[in-house]
Amino acid sequence: MIPSGISQGFVSITLPYLFTQKGFSVELSAGIVAFGLSANIWRFATGPLADATLSLKKWYGIALAATIITLMALCVLPYNNKQTATLYLLVFLSQLAATLTVLPVSSIMAHRIKEEEKGLASGWFQAGSLGGTGIGGGIGLWLATHYNITIAAIVVSICMLLCCWPLYKIADVVVDKSIHFTKQLKEVFIDSIAMLKTPLTLFVMFLVMSPIGSGAASYLWSAVGKDWHADADTIALSSGIISGLLSALGSIAGGWICDKWNVFTGYFFAGTICALVTIVMALCSYTPVVFIGGVLLYAFALGLCYSAFSATLLFAIGKKSAATRYAVLASLGNISVVYMTALDGRVHDAYNSKIMLLFESFAGLVFVGICIIVVKWMRGRMDL
Repeated sequence: MIPSGISQGFVSITLPYLFTQKGFSVELSAGIVAFGLSANIWRFATGPLADATLSLKKWYGIALAATIITLMALCVLPYNNKQTATLYLLVFLSQLAATLTVLPVSSIMAHRIKEEEKGLASGWFQAGSLGGTGIGGGIGLWLATHYNITIAAIVVSICMLLCCWPLYKIADVVVDKSIHFTKQLKEVFIDSIAMLKTPLTLFVMFLVMSPIGSGAASYLWSAVGKDWHADADTIALSSGIISGLLSALGSIAGGWICDKWNVFTGYFFAGTICALVTIVMALCSYTPVVFIGGVLLYAFALGLCYSAFSATLLFAIGKKSAATRYAVLASLGNISVVYMTALDGRVHDAYNSKIMLLFESFAGLVFVGICIIVVKWMRGRMDL
């Protein structure tokens, strides 16, 4: 999962800082990042390919190569307003490639992990992604500001290549070649439609599309860090490398919580903690120390949220057509990341960072309350 995180970290931390240094507004930077992250919404369209064509290991290799190529392509453009449309496109393609690496990993988890260990596995799944974000964002930003963006892209690309080694330790999941491709696709489609008809899945769809634990502010720390008088090194260290480590620890803790409690309790707990962190940060003074502390606490809370997110999806999808089912729900889950990132950027430019953080906190807590009421209503009607 680390390559997906590296690509996302590079796009969400390194690039926004460079954009604002070149005169881009926070709203425009947030818009480019949000558009790139919207590639995650299209996972549902690529999921059937992983379930009905090549083996999962082969799909991972193809996706990793595409991720590296598109990331390197982002280095050749001058960052100015004349290139805005091209930047939108390239950032989108880079995130589309990165999201393709997630599908085979999630499907391997659904097939190879025991039911009672899926919460913990979800924690490590997100630990890889969020830890990778620290590499792509922290190391990427430091290299880009101390050397240049090309060197930054080369180094993080090498890190991505090193992440292929687990494939040799994992049993592959292959397609039954005795079944025709069109029949495979038909079965995948029928399985996915059947899943979407269940009350549990409908609730999970609503839950993951809500603003709870969206983590939108994490995509804008590098763009708004100057409001706390944080310099590039401070932003790179706090929102990149250390944040990645704390997010990874939060993910593992969140997975453990979901196994010990249940996925919905873990989800609401994580979302509440994330909202409380942004409230405290908004009410404190604008100093580099507050920025560092707030970003790091937010990173840990976000790790809790993301592992609860993955555990909830694994709880809902089962094993059949796992890549497609996971992709469908994960696509919906990324809608909140896109609209909250764009809204955060707009609220920041219309008001300030304090109002931005309070807006994100309020949205999350309102939906935590709504979803708790729904879960209590659903209990007794089904096994939750």
